[in-house]
Amino acid sequence: MAEILDGLKVSKEIKQEIKAEVEKIVAGKRRAPHLVAILVGNNGASKAYVNAKVKDCEEVGFQSSLVKFPSTVSESELLEKIDELNKSKSVDGFIVQLPLPDQIDQEKIINAIDPRKDVDGFHPENFGKMALEMDTFLPATPFGILTLLERYNIETKGKDCVIIGRSKIVGRPMSILMGRKDFPGNSTVTLTHSYTKDIEEYTKKADIVITALGDPHFLKGEMIKDGAVIVDVGITRVDNDSPKGYYLAGDVDFDSCAAKAGWITPVPGGVGPMTRAMLMKNTIIAYKTSVYND
Repeated sequence: MAEILDGLKVSKEIKQEIKAEVEKIVAGKRRAPHLVAILVGNNGASKAYVNAKVKDCEEVGFQSSLVKFPSTVSESELLEKIDELNKSKSVDGFIVQLPLPDQIDQEKIINAIDPRKDVDGFHPENFGKMALEMDTFLPATPFGILTLLERYNIETKGKDCVIIGRSKIVGRPMSILMGRKDFPGNSTVTLTHSYTKDIEEYTKKADIVITALGDPHFLKGEMIKDGAVIVDVGITRVDNDSPKGYYLAGDVDFDSCAAKAGWITPVPGGVGPMTRAMLMKNTIIAYKTSVYND
């Protein structure tokens, strides 16, 4: 059976490290880092995720603010708020929770965020710096995966790594980061997607498989080789007859893959908690590098 890459455990360790750092900052008579989240509309998953981020801020000692807009908000109103946060000397980082309503151009919103406060790591300037292996904010989920691999000392140098999914948030940045000259990195990376023929041909040869499809139980045990490292980014609600009426499923068919893999992330409790922890990490990095902090 595979060993578990326990994202819940590692994320708690990281938050404790950040909390200790914040306590030193506050003891030195300086304000705590401040993270702002903008939530548009009443999407249940978005609300739950933002509320979890607010809770994380409380745990590590950050100041947090939640700005809510109705789903009818205009693009200009949202841009006005972003401009205000960009200029605020008391805000170190902020996020705009995605997805946004149809009347709002998502790319325009992301581009409007000051790259120095873009703790989600989505701004083109930060993405470009990441691709050039310059210091910058990394997108939270890829950052979390790298940190998980690092903390468990998973060898990546010279390994064959297959990424399933090419989203701007996970798949594409992950492919860049796993190929970078660093640890974790130095892998030979194959980026697969919905038009890739016979994905199984790639996954069977892979030392590391990172899947971010949102397709429950897609990756089966017969699709991987013995001892592979399996990282499951997917999380989907699947209806069932339980009291809740659903269960959370990853992209990986856990039981069949765990029987063959060397390491595997669970769902939930794997990549999800790491994503949230890395948002805290990016926020304290933003605080330390802020032009407003002397």
